[in-house]
Amino acid sequence: MHELALAQGIVDLVHDTARRESFRRVRKVRLVVGALACVEPTALLFGFESVARGTLADGASLELEHQPGAAQCVACGQTVEVTSRADLCPKCGSAQLLVTGGDELRVKDLEVD
Repeated sequence: MHELALAQGIVDLVHDTARRESFRRVRKVRLVVGALACVEPTALLFGFESVARGTLADGASLELEHQPGAAQCVACGQTVEVTSRADLCPKCGSAQLLVTGGDELRVKDLEVD
């Protein structure tokens, strides 16, 4: 379950930001999660709640903003939406897709005190 390690990384990032920006508490963390980021949202939410206990993020909500997957088809040149790296181009059926979006996992912003 790599989501626990991802959750710990988010809490670490929050602590680093708190030191730099001088805030005492985090109320909300907004996270952008791409459809191709290989992250299980439920596991990430559970992991965040677990690792945030006793930290300045204790009790903070983790809000996930989902980004769709996108790819460029080498065969037909179309930009298409994909849900998996194994998808075929919905326009021409080609397997020659280059992922152009939806693989991100990043903190968008923090709501703090």
